[in-house]
Amino acid sequence: MKAIVRTKYGSPDILELKEVDKPAPRDNQVLVRIRAASVNPLDWHILRGKPFLVRLMGFGFLKPKHQMLGADIAGRIEAVGRNVTQFKVGDEVFGSGMGGFAEYACFREDKLALKPAAMTFEQAAAVPVAGLTALQGLREHGRIQSGQHVLINGASGGVGTFAVQIAKALGTHVTGVCSGRNLEMVRSIGADQVIDYTKENFWRSGKEYDLILDNNAGRSLLKPLRALNSTGTYVFVGGSAFVLPMLQQLILKPFYSRKNGQRNLGMMANVNQKDLAFLKELFEAGKVMPVIDRRYTLSEVPEAIRYLEEGHARGKVVITV
Repeated sequence: MKAIVRTKYGSPDILELKEVDKPAPRDNQVLVRIRAASVNPLDWHILRGKPFLVRLMGFGFLKPKHQMLGADIAGRIEAVGRNVTQFKVGDEVFGSGMGGFAEYACFREDKLALKPAAMTFEQAAAVPVAGLTALQGLREHGRIQSGQHVLINGASGGVGTFAVQIAKALGTHVTGVCSGRNLEMVRSIGADQVIDYTKENFWRSGKEYDLILDNNAGRSLLKPLRALNSTGTYVFVGGSAFVLPMLQQLILKPFYSRKNGQRNLGMMANVNQKDLAFLKELFEAGKVMPVIDRRYTLSEVPEAIRYLEEGHARGKVVITV
């Protein structure tokens, strides 16, 4: 089978399309014939091994533990492990794991869900990491409630486009922050209000929010916290400088909790079947629709990662296998 392979940490230039052996599923895994995958910031962090914290998270200290990248996938099951009970050969599934930039890959059954019949493979592959990050950032970490005023910073990106739609589906008033060229798109997916960050700083507007989901975590938590109400929650999920905000969060969280009841915290998605099924239900109810910016072929994965690294993708970048 064909797969995108690397043997060291580095830029997208080190990625190669090679013939490799087709994997065999373990007892709790299924073998998926991949029809589509999608690119996440996690992929280029793992590719480069940067920030160094990535290497300490189990991806390999001096050299990468995984030669093949790609977390999000959608495809058809070709074989199942002997302990698999929820899926059978021929089922169309979507989910997340490792090695998705390939024609075949093995995934744990508890990291997959059945693909909605009306959803294309490309749409399904766009969902897992970004959709789960948005859902869990809002619901589990943000403790979102109907009627709240929610601000999504980075509303036009992969996580942001899901977050806007999920927050609306959960009954909140949504303000999206993005660049001027994306204002209409963010409105079209449900934002009640949009702010062009090139013309206005949301933390200086004088408005206060119950929940801020920040997909573009900058170098300071102090500015976004100015836009929180006295009991609001600030959740950051990314940004090129996410290590510094994470350290600030550890230091400043106790202070802000004592001062005025605000909560601020960082998070990463927990891939699980229950939440994938919840996102599937939102799609089937017409409340969430994946936004796809560009499509690339398997051989174009390096170019797709370069494009995502530029930071201007509108929604998701998809790999058609």
